[in-house]
Amino acid sequence: MESIKFTKENYLFYLDQRLLPQREVWRQSKTLKQTYTAIKQLRVRGAPLIGVFAGYGFAICALKFSDNKDTFKKQALSALDYLKSARPTAVNLFWALDRMAKVLTQNITNNTIAIKKAFLIEANSIHKQDIMLCNNMAKQGLHLIKKSDRILTHCNTGFLATAGIGTALGVITGAHKKYRDIFVYVDETRPLLQGARLTAWELAKMNVPCKLISDNMAAYCMRQGLIDKVFLGADRIAANGDTANKIGTYNVAVAARYHKIPFYVVAPFSTFDVSIKTGAQIKIEQRMPDEVRKVCDRIYIAPKDIDVYNPAFDVTPAELITAIVTDRGVIYPPFKTNIRRILGKHDNIQNI
Repeated sequence: MESIKFTKENYLFYLDQRLLPQREVWRQSKTLKQTYTAIKQLRVRGAPLIGVFAGYGFAICALKFSDNKDTFKKQALSALDYLKSARPTAVNLFWALDRMAKVLTQNITNNTIAIKKAFLIEANSIHKQDIMLCNNMAKQGLHLIKKSDRILTHCNTGFLATAGIGTALGVITGAHKKYRDIFVYVDETRPLLQGARLTAWELAKMNVPCKLISDNMAAYCMRQGLIDKVFLGADRIAANGDTANKIGTYNVAVAARYHKIPFYVVAPFSTFDVSIKTGAQIKIEQRMPDEVRKVCDRIYIAPKDIDVYNPAFDVTPAELITAIVTDRGVIYPPFKTNIRRILGKHDNIQNI
């Protein structure tokens, strides 16, 4: 299962996630603006996936840049800044595009044809690496799940959010393959219903037993003893372990702590941003009011002119997180020390 496709003819296709689960529609991204729009409008979403998609989108657009070296460089840097502005919170987008900027710097003495080829090679490398990271996270997190566990998840962290099998959902589906009796409770994830529209759809495709619940039922389900563990993803993790994820994650974390339920975050090394010390420094994306006023961009469920507060993410303090599952291992508190110990060899961790 995959949510983007890049062909040998350098064509980039993506599954339009706005239309799921009712319709499975594939679209092509040909221009820089189309790549930006697909990310901005959540046609392509999920922190790891938008990094992969942006890398490809930039690389194919660079094929049309000027052959004049100075003009080429200006166009490339401008395009990178433009794509970074699409989603300000998910750090994987910046990580992937910074890799493209590094390719430009390292190849600046080459002709533009060689640089364009290097961009395509790097985009493909980011894609393959994300697949590998997903597989590694699934293996690292498997021992945290036991036979007959009932797991709550929030938002979407499967193959629709990554280039591979997913982050948190990759761990969950891996456990289902091993035990066969894993059961998943899926938060609907208002306001855009990524849990109801996407996660439930993915689990149904993979024949994983699950139930959909409204977001305001999570704590009640915990009190009833229906939840053994929580697994979910992340869009940015600060140096101290504070974690930005889909709005509503903090609610789940507080409820899990009160009910003494393990709360696990699953994310690759590329989601860590150790340039920021705490979650207070994470920029939270504010989205359009109609996402709250409407359901699935179709039916108004509130007055059309009502004022709306619509942050796309919240930040869960590190002290509410039991452990962070990464591609390199499971990180337990104290997070700042152990993030450096386990992930220190990676480029974006070294300055911690």
